[in-house]
Order: sequence, then structure tokens, then C-alpha cells
Amino acid sequence: MEDKIRRIMSAVFGVPMESIDGLTSHQTLEQWDSLSHMKLVTALEEEFGVVFSDSEILELLSYPLVLLILSEKTGTPRR
Repeated sequence: MEDKIRRIMSAVFGVPMESIDGLTSHQTLEQWDSLSHMKLVTALEEEFGVVFSDSEILELLSYPLVLLILSEKTGTPRR
């Protein structure tokens, strides 16, 4: 799951997959604006077959939070 999330974030934000880590957030990535945020949400929903609530969309502001929320939604334990 983590590799899929990192691959998606890499593609959406146009950064190397290796640069996506526990510190990656809307505050550390200049490319993470409102449009790219919605692209990320859409890509995650399509890849994982989930639908995020409005409050979840507002919370998806960092790689760790994306991982946490997706783990909860899919029932997949985090490593």
C-alpha cells in the first residue's frame, strides 16, 4: 500500500517517488496546491476503490495522514 501511495503522490506532484516520506506534506511540497490536492484525492479513490468524505479530504494533508486514513478505510494494517 505504501508504495502505491508514494507512486500516486509522485505522479500527481511531479516529484521523485523517493522524495515522498514521513515529512511530505502540503507545507513541504510547493506543488501541493488545491488543484493537485483534488487530483491526489481522485487518484487515491480510483486506485483503492474508496470514497473519501469531505472531512477526510480536508485531512489528507501529508503522506502519513494519507497512509493512516487509507489504512482505516481499506482495513489494511500499516507497517
